[in-house]
Amino acid sequence: MKYLLMLYADEIAGDAVPPAEMAKWIDKMHAYQEALSEAGAFVSTAGLARSHEATTVHLDHGEMKVRNGPYAETRDQLGGFYIIEAPDMAAAQRWAARCPGALWGKIEVRPFAHYGQP
Repeated sequence: MKYLLMLYADEIAGDAVPPAEMAKWIDKMHAYQEALSEAGAFVSTAGLARSHEATTVHLDHGEMKVRNGPYAETRDQLGGFYIIEAPDMAAAQRWAARCPGALWGKIEVRPFAHYGQP
């Protein structure tokens, strides 16, 4: 079953991390991806642009409304994701706990929906 690991962190705090220290964190993220790959759990990953570049779209009586920024008003922002394969939620949660992003932020684990499929 596929799971989406959504990595949330405080962008302002992340901007304050010195480049040399950030490079070490990036190395840890690459090692995490390698561990996922070796286990056959890796599907996809990507980092996201900063939240100030996001827009939120909704329809109001059929008219498109666009709001600048992410919808959620929180201290943490969605910064990236992994799509993984895991046999169950517990296994997906264990993979999320191994992600270096769990050390500085939160990781939401959500299974893919299988509408109309067994």
